[in-house]
Amino acid sequence: MISVLVVDDSVVVRRLIVDALGEAPGIQVVGTAANGLLAQAKIDQLKPDVITMDIEMPQMNGIEAVRELRKRHTTPVIMFSTLSAAGANATLEALAAGATDYVTKPSNVGSVAESIAAVREQLVPKIQVLSGRRRPPAGPAPRGPLPAAGLRPGAAPLRPGGPPAMAGRLAPGGSAPVRPVGRRAPGGKVDILAIGSSTGGPDALTKVLLGLPADLPVPIVITQHMPPVFTKMFAERLDRSTPLKVVEAGEGMELTAGTVYIAPGDRHLVFERRGTATLTQLSGAPPENSCRPAVDVMFRSVAALYGGSVFATVLTGMGQDGRSGAKVLRDSGAEVLAQDEATSVVWGMPGAVVGAGLADEILPLDRIAGALLNRVRVGRTAAVAR
Repeated sequence: MISVLVVDDSVVVRRLIVDALGEAPGIQVVGTAANGLLAQAKIDQLKPDVITMDIEMPQMNGIEAVRELRKRHTTPVIMFSTLSAAGANATLEALAAGATDYVTKPSNVGSVAESIAAVREQLVPKIQVLSGRRRPPAGPAPRGPLPAAGLRPGAAPLRPGGPPAMAGRLAPGGSAPVRPVGRRAPGGKVDILAIGSSTGGPDALTKVLLGLPADLPVPIVITQHMPPVFTKMFAERLDRSTPLKVVEAGEGMELTAGTVYIAPGDRHLVFERRGTATLTQLSGAPPENSCRPAVDVMFRSVAALYGGSVFATVLTGMGQDGRSGAKVLRDSGAEVLAQDEATSVVWGMPGAVVGAGLADEILPLDRIAGALLNRVRVGRTAAVAR
């Protein structure tokens, strides 16, 4: 049984969450608290598997409570946020303070029953996964220990100034390498970086982008599962805190080197060519993997335009979004990197890519920025040498 502590100053909201979780099998609400200060004592007493946390509360708000909690506990915390600019900013602040994930409070619903259903639909899968009691299916893990620094078996480390020695890609199950497919061999020039992420992604993306220089010679396109408003606020925070220029993608933006384009909430991010320029397009096509924006949609689009000159990365996240897109990229000759399990908040998305045999490299989070930068530089040096 997964135990949950509900922290919210509103009696109505506490009742809503308790009722929503009360009908979920395998989940038990073991306590409630009206603010972050009261929650601290109950956390020590009840030792819940997961905590849901409101943001605006008297005495100690949710952000302060998360900071205090992280001094002593690693318990997953799911923030309960409003779908507004203020709510988005506060939620991102809470994630930076150590919160694990978030859900948005129901809005524009017609009844209490609909509100309960909306909360249950969002909260239950996150609680199940973050509690560690159930992981989403991701296929078989690689057999045997991972190579040093997450490199593919038999591959030499990437070396500045020259192409790496490539011994092949991981086969399904991580066994024998398989021959590269598509228009080029690994080690060729990279013209665009494409990144997909979900749960744990805001922190992971921040760390990756902090490790990349402002003069990066290629654009970066990112799909992070987030609702409208949140993606705009997230892009603005990244633009202020990282060396790169970061924007929420709009319709018809030309991709330029050193700029990061974040897919906007509720729109898929795709691309089109006009002459020599690549422009962003926003699609209202149906969700894929229950997501819009979806990583698979973005990966397919960059594969269609850039083929083997894409270098893609799948970071921490629930579900398997990115797996089928990674297959399209690999079939186009592109390379795919996956975050390792140890540093992922949830190894659903990267684990699905690894389990399908689609990952060229598996790296811990603190090695990913260096690998991306090195890969871009190595490919360009190799292109000049030829």
